[in-house]
Amino acid sequence: MIVIGMDDTDTATSRGTGALARQVAGTIADDFEVLGVIRQQLLRDPRVPCTRNNSSKAILLRDTGAVDLSELARRVGEIMLADFQPGSDPGLCVARTVPPEVIAFGTRAQRELIAQPEARTLAASCGIYLEGLGGDQMGVIGALAAVGLTAGGETGRYIEAAGLRSMSGAMPVAAVLAAGIAVRTEDGTSVTGGLMLTDALRPARRGGIPVAIVRLQDGIWLPLKLD
Repeated sequence: MIVIGMDDTDTATSRGTGALARQVAGTIADDFEVLGVIRQQLLRDPRVPCTRNNSSKAILLRDTGAVDLSELARRVGEIMLADFQPGSDPGLCVARTVPPEVIAFGTRAQRELIAQPEARTLAASCGIYLEGLGGDQMGVIGALAAVGLTAGGETGRYIEAAGLRSMSGAMPVAAVLAAGIAVRTEDGTSVTGGLMLTDALRPARRGGIPVAIVRLQDGIWLPLKLD
């Protein structure tokens, strides 16, 4: 897989990074198989300058082995710069092979303050593309963290995946499963039947796949929104 990490592309009055990430994914979808756009929650702390909740975004692509990462980074960077919001500090990360130390970096970014030089040094040592695209470039921290967390496969939630935003109302669980989204209860039991409420469904990323974690209420499966 190829992971594109984006962070700090917005301001308090502009659209969020999630909207931009979905735009990027839609723009490159003709040339790449987009597996999902994923929100990763980072450290919630008043010392962290952020627009809202300090989350970063990742775009997951299927890797055919023929993708030129430099060209991909250039293309995504152009889209981001075309939407640059004065006052934002965007960062972009693109990686094919994500080593354990980058996954660990992402985990730390969920619970610790991390300085920009550490992110840059780590990316350089691992041969991972990481670039600031404006402002003070602090978005490189979240961009690298988004790549690490998404590659780890056990955190985050999908804000876009095949058919996800076309779902609404109560749907058969079988239809959700057919869309490539696993359905499980909080204790990990697989759900294969019944009806499920799908309005604003945002599956969690668990085991490297989208998983709707649900709870039965009044005879219908209700999805939980998890980080």
